[in-house]
Amino acid sequence: MKQEEFVEHPLEPIWDEKARVLILGSFPSVKTREQGFYYGHPRNRFWPLLSQLLRIEPPLSVADPARAASCLRAHGIALWDILASCHIIGSGDSSIREARPNQLEPRIAGSQIRRVFCNGRTAYMYYQKFQAAKLDLPYSLLPSTSPANAAWSPERLREAWQVILEDLP
Repeated sequence: MKQEEFVEHPLEPIWDEKARVLILGSFPSVKTREQGFYYGHPRNRFWPLLSQLLRIEPPLSVADPARAASCLRAHGIALWDILASCHIIGSGDSSIREARPNQLEPRIAGSQIRRVFCNGRTAYMYYQKFQAAKLDLPYSLLPSTSPANAAWSPERLREAWQVILEDLP
């Protein structure tokens, strides 16, 4: 049985001053923390999905984090997680306790971010709890790209996630 542990967020955000859209996850999974880059689980659909939406060939991958980060920046996308630390069991969002948010305000204040998209219900819930009133930006819930969200086919995910393209240059 997995034990609960206190974990600090190990990754720097992917961000620059030209970003117009911020995609927020909840907290890095065990696989992501092991990989050292966002959406590191081999079955997470984030990188293939973004590759399709942005028409990037060959598809982005956690195997080439520098290219993935560069492509996001080139398309005006910032990427981070809502939580800076928490107590968690394995990768289970439902086990998160004593969550502490990342400080989005200073980064948003000096940016061109127009809209926030939350990758899954947990990210959305914590964004509402910790940031929505402070930042006063439009924000939306998108279906999670996690392999645990098997109810959403790749096609349905692509349809739902196309909305991010509306705010990109």
